[in-house]
Amino acid sequence: KRQNQEAEKENSHFFAATFARERAAVEELLERAESVEGLEEAASRLQGLQKLLNDSVFFLAAYDLRQGQQALARLQAALDERRRELQPKKRFAFKTRRKDAASSTKVDAAPGIPPAVESLRDSPLPKKAEGDLGSSWVCGFSNLESQVLEKRASELHQRDVLLTELSNCTVKLYGNPNTLRLTRTHNCKLLCGPVSTSVFLEDCSDCVLAVACQQLRIHSTKDTRVFLQVTSRAIVEDCSGIQFAPYTWSYPEIDKDFESSGLDRSKNNWNDVDDFNWLARDMASPNWSILPEEERNIQWD
Repeated sequence: KRQNQEAEKENSHFFAATFARERAAVEELLERAESVEGLEEAASRLQGLQKLLNDSVFFLAAYDLRQGQQALARLQAALDERRRELQPKKRFAFKTRRKDAASSTKVDAAPGIPPAVESLRDSPLPKKAEGDLGSSWVCGFSNLESQVLEKRASELHQRDVLLTELSNCTVKLYGNPNTLRLTRTHNCKLLCGPVSTSVFLEDCSDCVLAVACQQLRIHSTKDTRVFLQVTSRAIVEDCSGIQFAPYTWSYPEIDKDFESSGLDRSKNNWNDVDDFNWLARDMASPNWSILPEEERNIQWD
């Protein structure tokens, strides 16, 4: 336990130092840029900061995670503002009025709103989560009951997905998200394409999931079945009645999404699980188990 605490402390120090250094570099690039093209390096390093935060979500304290998310949101806003400032000014010229002028005015009525923000209008999310993560990155569903919910690859590609306060719903995510977070959900079925980094469950019950990812952490969850493809060891904490089986969901474009995710399909540790509440090495944890083969034959669709 002490070794785990020391490892987490080292990881936290490394994250803080790296995040501060990269954040300062992005701020300097934003100030120094003299053209829109000159902002590309800042945008690239900002994406790297987002990935660093996503990969560190398991060991960061809630306060540090929130601070990081807010800093990223501010940097993204500053980047968008600099792009607008450096955008070449259009030359003034008299033009013949066209029939579609009215529709053109309507489209341009809200300048500066990124397409990702517009797409969130049909993806209900809690205001707090939307503000914390930055609306350019997050999508998902919340506060819904007894519905079939879907998102396609074009909506999900390398974005962070948040699903919260769902009950008796079926959620199908066709594509390659960057991260996936499922919280306060009851009696739901979640089918998800390959996730590039982390999947996190918290305060869920009586759910069935099919997920493929690099890291899986399940917290304060009970009576849930997970059909899993994972390249590291899954972690459960404060859980009971969790059952694991190999990932079996499929859809026409899944091979392409696995290639995009960077996950190694030949490596699957679905039955190699760490229980943070069970330290005995000579006895299996009572909080999770292997789902019997006769119970794995699920008709997903």
